[in-house]
Amino acid sequence: MRFRGLRFLWLLGFALVLVFSVAACGGDDDEGAAATEATTEATEGGGSIAADYDFAGKSFTVGSKDFTEQLVLGQITKQALEAAGADVEDQIGLAGTVAAREALTSGEIDMYWEYTGTGWITHLGETKPIPDPREQYEAVAKADLAKNDVQWLEPAPANNTYALAISSEAKSEIGVETISDIAQLAKDKPDEATLCIGNEFSTRDDGLPGLEQAYGFEFPKDGVSTMQEGVIYDAVDKSEQCNFGEVFATDGRIEALDLAVVEDDKSFFPVYNPSLNVRKDVVAETPELEQLFAAIAEKLDNETLQQLNAAVDVEGEAEEDVAENWLRENGFIE
Repeated sequence: MRFRGLRFLWLLGFALVLVFSVAACGGDDDEGAAATEATTEATEGGGSIAADYDFAGKSFTVGSKDFTEQLVLGQITKQALEAAGADVEDQIGLAGTVAAREALTSGEIDMYWEYTGTGWITHLGETKPIPDPREQYEAVAKADLAKNDVQWLEPAPANNTYALAISSEAKSEIGVETISDIAQLAKDKPDEATLCIGNEFSTRDDGLPGLEQAYGFEFPKDGVSTMQEGVIYDAVDKSEQCNFGEVFATDGRIEALDLAVVEDDKSFFPVYNPSLNVRKDVVAETPELEQLFAAIAEKLDNETLQQLNAAVDVEGEAEEDVAENWLRENGFIE
C-alpha cells in the first residue's frame, strides 16, 4: 500500500509538471504573438522616415503648381510628412507660379517646390541667370531668405529647364538643330516658324520675350498659339497647329512621343533645379525638415523625374500612387 501511495504521488507530481509546462509554453506563444503583432503594427505605417523622424502633433500645409511634375512632388512631400506622423493639409495644384508663391509668402501654405531659375528671374527680378547650378542655388537661397523669409532647402540635381521641341519628322523636313536656326527660319520661311506655348511662358522674362530678345528675332504674331502646357506635347507631335513648342526638359512625353529638343546654343534658359521652398518660421520650428528633404531631393535627377512624369502623363497613373510607389521603392516608406 505504501508503494502504491508513493507511486500515485509521483504520477500526480509528474502530471502537474506537464500541466505547468504546457501552460508556460502557451504563455510564451501568446507573448510571442503579441510581440509580433506589435512589431507589425509599428512598421506598417512607414520605413526609414517613420523610424528617423517624429512629427507627431505637427501640422503642415503643402502646396504645388498645377502641372504634372509639381503634382507628383507635392504628393511626395505630403506623404513623406505623413509618414513622419504629421497632419498635412493638401493644397496641391494651385494655379501656377504666381498663385503658389503668393500662397507661400502669405502663410496660406507652408511649402512648395520651386525652381532656382524661376526664383532668381521671376520672384527676385534678376535679369542675368547664373550658369553654375550650385552658385545659382546659393545666390537665390541667400537673397530670398534675406528679402522674403523664404528658405530654399537643398536642391535636387534635376534641371527642369525650359526648352523648345519639335517632332523628329518635322525636324528632318525643316532641318533645324539650334534656336539660332529657328531665328533664321522665322526670317526666311515665317510660315514654318509656328510655336505653341503656355500662358506663363508668353510673358516671363525667362520665357518667350527674353528668348526673342536674346536671339534677336520674333516669331510671327499669327504663328504663336497659347494653350495649356499639358496639350503642347501632342500639338508638337502632330505638327499641325505648330512645329515648335515650349516643353519642360524633365517631361516624360518628350521621349514617349519621340520629340527632339532644339539646342539652346546661346544658353539663354537658366538652370531650374527644384528645391522645396519653406517659410523661415516653419523651418525654425521643425529644423529636421532640412535633413528629411535633402535625402529626398538627392534622388530626384532628370531621369527619375522623367519616369515619374511619364507614369502619370503616358501610363495614366494617379499622382498620389506614383509618389507612394517612388517613396516605397527608395526605402522612405514601407
